[in-house]
Amino acid sequence: MTILMKIRGLQKSFGEQTILKNIDFDISNQERIGLVGYNGAGKTTLANILSGHIKADKGTVQTDRTLKIGYLLQSIEYSVHDFNSILTDDEGGKLYQLTSRLGLSKVQSWNSERLSHLSGGEKLKLALAHVWKTMPDLLILDEPTNHLDLKGISWLLEELQQYRGAVLIISHDRYFLDQSVSKILELEDGKLHTYQGNYSAYRQEKKRLYEERLHQYEVQQKQKERIESQIATLQNWSQKAHRDSTKQGSRSERRQLGFKEYHRVKAKKLDNQVKSKLKRLEQELEKNKAEKPQEAESVNFQFSSGEKRGKRIIEAKGLTKAFDGRTLFKDSHFYVKHGERIGLIGDNGCGKTTLVKMMLDAEPATAGTLWKSRSVKAAYLSQDVSDLSVDQTVAEVLNLSDRAEIANARTILANMGIKENRFHNEIGTFSLGERTRIKLAGMILKDYDLLILDEPTNHLDLPSREQLEQTLLEFQGTIIIVSHDLYFTDQLCNKLLVFENGRITRVETGLKDYRSRKKQRHAKRDEEERLRIENRMTAVLGELAGLTPQDPRYHELDQEFSELAKRKRAFLEKE
Repeated sequence: MTILMKIRGLQKSFGEQTILKNIDFDISNQERIGLVGYNGAGKTTLANILSGHIKADKGTVQTDRTLKIGYLLQSIEYSVHDFNSILTDDEGGKLYQLTSRLGLSKVQSWNSERLSHLSGGEKLKLALAHVWKTMPDLLILDEPTNHLDLKGISWLLEELQQYRGAVLIISHDRYFLDQSVSKILELEDGKLHTYQGNYSAYRQEKKRLYEERLHQYEVQQKQKERIESQIATLQNWSQKAHRDSTKQGSRSERRQLGFKEYHRVKAKKLDNQVKSKLKRLEQELEKNKAEKPQEAESVNFQFSSGEKRGKRIIEAKGLTKAFDGRTLFKDSHFYVKHGERIGLIGDNGCGKTTLVKMMLDAEPATAGTLWKSRSVKAAYLSQDVSDLSVDQTVAEVLNLSDRAEIANARTILANMGIKENRFHNEIGTFSLGERTRIKLAGMILKDYDLLILDEPTNHLDLPSREQLEQTLLEFQGTIIIVSHDLYFTDQLCNKLLVFENGRITRVETGLKDYRSRKKQRHAKRDEEERLRIENRMTAVLGELAGLTPQDPRYHELDQEFSELAKRKRAFLEKE
């Protein structure tokens, strides 16, 4: 394969912290590369260097020609002005075709008011379509599935299969990486490590290497302990021989053996053996030194929940919401009970985040009612972290002044992998994943019985996602989750609120069962439609058999038969 980009010796520091240390790798045409690592490891920094947005302190990025690079930023980076520019820069209408396939309708008519109310998924789809229509030589996609619904993820996977250029994907989405990449680059402690295969293969190989290195280290430690034990024994013997060489001994011992000389020689011999074994041990450690492998970084969240406060805590009757002439949902009835874990499911732009805002009294209902128990103490994690002031410190954004609260916050953040020496750093120095952890820390500091989480896994690295899953499973209060991370939603939610056909409907199962039943319903509906088409084709053929081509009805029936045949083929292809 043709090498499109050679990266050699890249180094980048921010203040005293070195993010990238002597990074070397190549990107070849048609390669599918996943870039992974902990929050704050430097993944977005590396992407910004490759795309030319920032410069490295040292090193080079070489290309054999002028490369056209398409760079999808994280959704937080886009403004209403950016989207206005994206919509006006579409002479051939290709953007509108792409957005339509992504499930966005009539984007050419969207004004500034509509753009200011974009959901996270709608922002991402617009930005993705804008990048895609340029058909670059190299695509750099930073968290491309954050906010994306199933339709968007399916579209992206299909397009990546057909795309002929190279792709570098920064993602913590396990399933997306498994289906989209064939090589993993891992950033760890500023260094880059390469693994062949998809994400699952990388995790398996990383585990195998860890266990192999741990075994080598343990074998070496046992060998070291064995030699050190031998040395300790020889040293004890040597010390005894030195003591004996200074004794006078009896007259007969001095006369027969030369007592002092014998023990002096013995001590010297033992000393030489000790030196020899020490030298051998040093040489062995120098030649085959096995460092203890570093254990995976652990992240700990711990939410507490208040007392049980009754059964139903939220109830909607005839709930309707519209704005800017567009109805998001109407005449919807549902409820939420204490202790339930509810997933909000629906396409981008259907009103999930709007409903969350209504639950928080930040948006009014257009019609109907949305009741919430007054005794419920709710915490809200928004889908973006742009509401954190970049020039404030952690203590300032969490509004901490009490010494005990500050000490508690330091401990919580340390458990989340954010070291104490960064507590007084400005928010702008933290990665987006670290900012999400800081917001979660603010929630943990309080005693809540309702957690409303809008895309909580966005920007979180995999260890953080897995630990958050486990913690939320143990939480005794109520959880309402908006997430397009299918695995996360399936693991956590035992009930759903589904946004479909302009209504919100409560479903009494988790995501896996719901999707399975929906698939079965679609299959049954498709089968019924296929049988109807076949029956009609038989009837049309029967009518045609009794007509001549000159009959006016003949042409009409012949055209209908062709249309029915096309529809039948479409069903067969779907199967």
